[in-house]
Amino acid sequence: MKHDETNCPTGRNVAAWFLAVAILADIPTPVMAQQFSADLVARKDQAISTLGTLHVAGQKARIEATALPDGFFLIDAARPVAHFVRPGAHVFMDARQSSRLTQMFVPVDPDDPCRQWQAFAQLAAPLDPATWRCQRDGTDSVAGRSTDVYRVTAPSDAGFVGWIDRARRFPVQVRIADGTLIAADHIRDEPQPAHLFEIPAGIRKFDPQALIRRIQQSDVWVAPPASQ
Repeated sequence: MKHDETNCPTGRNVAAWFLAVAILADIPTPVMAQQFSADLVARKDQAISTLGTLHVAGQKARIEATALPDGFFLIDAARPVAHFVRPGAHVFMDARQSSRLTQMFVPVDPDDPCRQWQAFAQLAAPLDPATWRCQRDGTDSVAGRSTDVYRVTAPSDAGFVGWIDRARRFPVQVRIADGTLIAADHIRDEPQPAHLFEIPAGIRKFDPQALIRRIQQSDVWVAPPASQ
């Protein structure tokens, strides 16, 4: 019997064939991790400035901030962790409060983004849940796409409003307390190389507490005078 290749899904047609069969059979299909890159741009009054570039793949993000040209931030919402990596110095460290971008531009669950935002706020500094609040504030359109709007209230002007693109599972713009609007501009939906989200081999973690302990044990350490 002659094999009819026209009815056999092969090569690049396999994925499309499987998707069509799954839809017709009402079979759940796996959610593909959104991958994209963008420019981070700040706008206030008439001024526009470039803050850096953004790369996202699933629950991981990389922020290259123009203000910190010797390194980049790596964010993993699944763990959650945020690091600042300095390849030239062969070190990385916890991001903490080195940039507010790592507390706002993080991958989120579009049905409960407050959970991720609160986790990264806690990573940056001790957080009193009673003074940190997050709630949905309607919908809006950003660059022609529907977004869910959330309002975060926090002490010390750390609150913000975030617009979440549900398909990309990411806040595509935020407005901070002083009115500055920070947006992911010129979004490019495209695969991101896996190495962008990895700490380079041979880099050690910088521990400031360990450095303080070493200084205290050295001859240069002078203990502070006892309080009277």
